[in-house]
Amino acid sequence: MAHLSITPAAASQIRQVLDERGHGLGLRVSVKPSGCSGYSYVLDFADETGGDDVAFEEHGVSVYVAPEALEMLDGSEVDYVSEGLNRFFRFNNPNVKDECGCGESFTV
Repeated sequence: MAHLSITPAAASQIRQVLDERGHGLGLRVSVKPSGCSGYSYVLDFADETGGDDVAFEEHGVSVYVAPEALEMLDGSEVDYVSEGLNRFFRFNNPNVKDECGCGESFTV
């Protein structure tokens, strides 16, 4: 069974956005072919569960992963970081073999 963890910082951000939206179940994550390295993460907020989505719950929030992304995301940690003026979700993914220079895509 695949595993994905959620840091307290990511959970707090997910909860904050869901509260601001006034609805939603959690964060939805998938991957798509993209960029110079192969794949990129696709993030959205889940308002309903997809029939095949796998839910990971931690710190009171849920992250829903598309089945086709499970193998690529297995063992990953979803974090929320601040770097200078930028704030974003970061995936600490042990399956990544290489990333493009701009950080937009990865290879597994």
